[in-house]
Amino acid sequence: MKAQVTIVCSLLFFLTTECSLYKPKIHRKDKDDFQTPLWKHKFSRTQDKCSGNCSLTSNCSQSCDLYFHGEIVFTCNQGKWQKTTETCTSLSVDALFQGANPAASLSMASSSLFPMNLVDSKAQHHIGDVFQGIHKYCPEDYVCIVDPVKSSKVTSGNIAFVVELLKNISTGLQTLDGQHGNVTHEKMKNYGKMANHILNKTAISNWAFIPNKNASSDLLESVNAFAKKLQIHHESESIVNELFIQTKGAHIYRNSSENSFNLSMPVSDDTEDALVLIEIPRQALRELPSNVSQAIGIAFPTLGAILKEAHGPNVNLPKPVNGLILSLVLPEKLKEIVLTFDKINKSQSASSRCAGWHSEKRQWDESPCKTVSDARRTVNCHCKCNRTVMSFSILMSSKPVRDKVLNYITFVGLSVSIFSLALCLVIEAVVWSRVVVTEISYMRHVCIVNIAVSLLTANVWFIIGSNAYVREDRKWCVAVTFFSHFFFLSLFFWMLFKALLIVYGILVVFRRIMKSRMMAIGFLVGYGCPLVIAVITITVTGPREGYIRDDACWLNWNKTKALYAFAIPALAIVAVNLLVVLAVAINTQRPLMGSSKSQDMAIVFRISKNVAILTPLLGLTWGFGLATLLEGTHLVFHIIFALLNAFQGFFILVFGTIMDYKIRDALRMRGSREQQRRHR
Repeated sequence: MKAQVTIVCSLLFFLTTECSLYKPKIHRKDKDDFQTPLWKHKFSRTQDKCSGNCSLTSNCSQSCDLYFHGEIVFTCNQGKWQKTTETCTSLSVDALFQGANPAASLSMASSSLFPMNLVDSKAQHHIGDVFQGIHKYCPEDYVCIVDPVKSSKVTSGNIAFVVELLKNISTGLQTLDGQHGNVTHEKMKNYGKMANHILNKTAISNWAFIPNKNASSDLLESVNAFAKKLQIHHESESIVNELFIQTKGAHIYRNSSENSFNLSMPVSDDTEDALVLIEIPRQALRELPSNVSQAIGIAFPTLGAILKEAHGPNVNLPKPVNGLILSLVLPEKLKEIVLTFDKINKSQSASSRCAGWHSEKRQWDESPCKTVSDARRTVNCHCKCNRTVMSFSILMSSKPVRDKVLNYITFVGLSVSIFSLALCLVIEAVVWSRVVVTEISYMRHVCIVNIAVSLLTANVWFIIGSNAYVREDRKWCVAVTFFSHFFFLSLFFWMLFKALLIVYGILVVFRRIMKSRMMAIGFLVGYGCPLVIAVITITVTGPREGYIRDDACWLNWNKTKALYAFAIPALAIVAVNLLVVLAVAINTQRPLMGSSKSQDMAIVFRISKNVAILTPLLGLTWGFGLATLLEGTHLVFHIIFALLNAFQGFFILVFGTIMDYKIRDALRMRGSREQQRRHR
């Protein structure tokens, strides 16, 4: 009998010793260890089960690593085994309450030594009992389950377990009234710690193998429902401040001047924090009740990479998230909110748009939000609130077809224009002495040369400003914007001076102005006026950091309306030059009594030729830009505007230089002389 007792005692001592040896391997506190995804470990015991080639309809399963229960399922994809789902988990209700309930130690010890699916099923509790366990052992702060969750490895099975755990807590809380039904700051902090564990960046890849494809949206809705019962005590306070989930709250007063608060969170170790600013419009504030209200914001920096949309069988519309996912608990009377998101990927040339998460459809919905501005670093959203809890973010979208077509036309046209303008200047230099005989012809060619120089220089600065490195450097971007603004204005003012010369030639017949005086007036108008406008613009808007746009090296519009300093002078000059072209057309059409049909056709041809020549030289093509400013303008108008202005240098070469018969005669004579020299 003593021998049997001795054997039993020895066996119990052995089991207890082995349990203490294995426990640290399962519940390691080391940060690096519990954040290492299980799928990176080799399953040496069962790896040979899914080796070799496979057929299209075949599948395979492996058992999990030691001390985990569940399975890993593989399917055949292009002749190779590919993991599709994984349910490996080391968590159970027993594991959660082991420290709080000493009676559970023996069952936990046995489950540590043997696979959990071999333990007596009566010892296994369904996860639905977890809320009862919390209510029994740690109803005030949920602290009794935090350490087991945080020390578990972020396998797909454990992630799914924690999602169901948080969902169960949130659902159970809705059934309670009184003190236990409220969410205290301590409850919110510990709830956030458990959510933060499965939102870790190292866990992102394992979310794809969870059988429940709605797990990510379940997590979002569970956190939102839990936070809805949180009460804010102070004016503004931070409740949860974890790496991958952050919660802040603030009181809202109807007549308060402070109507905003922000959430700032790190996205990765090597980038700056992403920020989201929450503002309540004053009109919306006035519509709130007179008593104090509260707003709660919950930010998720990594949930955008995890959150899966529910699509139909024939629909696949991935919408990458490019900002924090922000959940807001707002007063029921609040109907609108203004959000400013920092872009996570600021180098993306793709556009962004604001959207809200539709919890019932499990999809992003763009209808509640309007994208006010889409800058290089931030996106401003104006969103309507139709529920007390809503989630928002910004979605990336590739450049629309319209932008791709227009960009292609623009850069091809600019290349052709730069070459054409350079050729125009070379031709003017070659024939200069032969074509500048009178004062009018001299000033005409001075205008053409300066128009070509201004447009050529402006195009070069435009190309420099389109470089991503230049846009990143604010000082360089300001310099590029200033010179682009100056030379584009110079282009228009030289066109204006040319139009004035045409009027002068038509109206003034007997009186002539000296060449030197005309040159002084020309350079004063062509370069003096643009310089004054450009300097005033940068002086007024520069100190307020409203001179340039956030997404391009060009004049700002949203903040300071600096673009008016280009648009107003340019459109005014286009209007004046249009009147000049009409005057030329009227002056060309000489009424002839009893004129023949051939004479009428000659008049029409002469008018058409003059209009065709003057239109690019006087910048009338820029008038098509008015149509593109209207919302909903057809793509055809945008293409016409891009073609006419991108190829403006080519049109100046053709209509201003090549179609001039004096220049053609001079080139012909120059060519014949060169041939004579060669024959000699």
